[in-house]
Amino acid sequence: MRMNWFEWRYASLDDRAHCRRTIRQGSRSFYAASMILPSDLRNPAYAVYAFCRMADDNIDQGGSQSDAIARLKQRLDAVYRHAPLDHPCDRALTDVVLRFDLPRALFDALLEGLEWDDTGLSYETIEDLEAYAARVASAVGAIMTCLMGRRAPATLARACDLGVAMQLTNIARDVGEDARAGRVYLPHAWLREAGIDPADLIADPKMSPALAAVIGRVLDHADLLYRRSAAGIADLPALCRPAINAARRLYAGIGDEIAANGHDSVNLRAVVPTRRKIFIALSSAVEAVFLDARAEDPSLAATRFLVEAVANHAAKGGIGTAVDSRTEWVILLFQRLEERDRLRDAETGAA
Repeated sequence: MRMNWFEWRYASLDDRAHCRRTIRQGSRSFYAASMILPSDLRNPAYAVYAFCRMADDNIDQGGSQSDAIARLKQRLDAVYRHAPLDHPCDRALTDVVLRFDLPRALFDALLEGLEWDDTGLSYETIEDLEAYAARVASAVGAIMTCLMGRRAPATLARACDLGVAMQLTNIARDVGEDARAGRVYLPHAWLREAGIDPADLIADPKMSPALAAVIGRVLDHADLLYRRSAAGIADLPALCRPAINAARRLYAGIGDEIAANGHDSVNLRAVVPTRRKIFIALSSAVEAVFLDARAEDPSLAATRFLVEAVANHAAKGGIGTAVDSRTEWVILLFQRLEERDRLRDAETGAA
């Protein structure tokens, strides 16, 4: 998992510092949680999250969102050609993609989620909402799991559960903010069952017992996925478990605050108090030692494509795991190149 200074081919020390600042300024919660990660993983994680943050910011800057998404696809194309554009995030991500052999499909899923936001898709069922969360959240969780050297389908499935749960928590927290921006992410079928027209919620965002019940229902679904995700955390490297378990517990804590506010996410924004964050982080580190990796739950239908993308990447010649030393990395790389040479020679001989 080690990534020494000489293994960064494209990103300079300044580039890596830029990614770190981007996360510290734009995502304080993740930056704080990253301090618990092993030091070797922090810069790779910053590179991934800085690129994702840049993608979000580019979409939010106004102008044509479809043009912004097209430019992001071009930048990702350049990253995977190992010819990054002249930007710290692009150079750093190129190094991480190379070093950890990250499947392109995971980043494509993230950009697809941005496209869904651009086109203003609505989500009729909880399964539809899971499909959205898979793209904007679980894709990043799958990438992080690959960074930690774990690609087993069961572990990836649980990482994707955690991503969906976190996104559902975000949605439950931001109901009023989203409605005032003209969006309703809550499952429309659940709203109508509660006697709420989604269009009315946008036109006049106001709290009601019926809306509180829908928000509570979303949080109950998230809680189920938080519990399922624990088995995946138990399969991570020991030094990574405290940080990821802290993130799981902290996001679940946001749901607890929403419930304590009477599920009022229109007039109030749930925030976990600092003292409780500290307690959760400390208790999560202890709990991480005792988590059980045994689980029989299948992947969510909405996230199965992410799990399969990692397996298919390995089947097509991907190295398939983060290795623990530079020597092993070089050996695997030369093995891969030799296999390609043999295939090319065989094709030439057959011609």
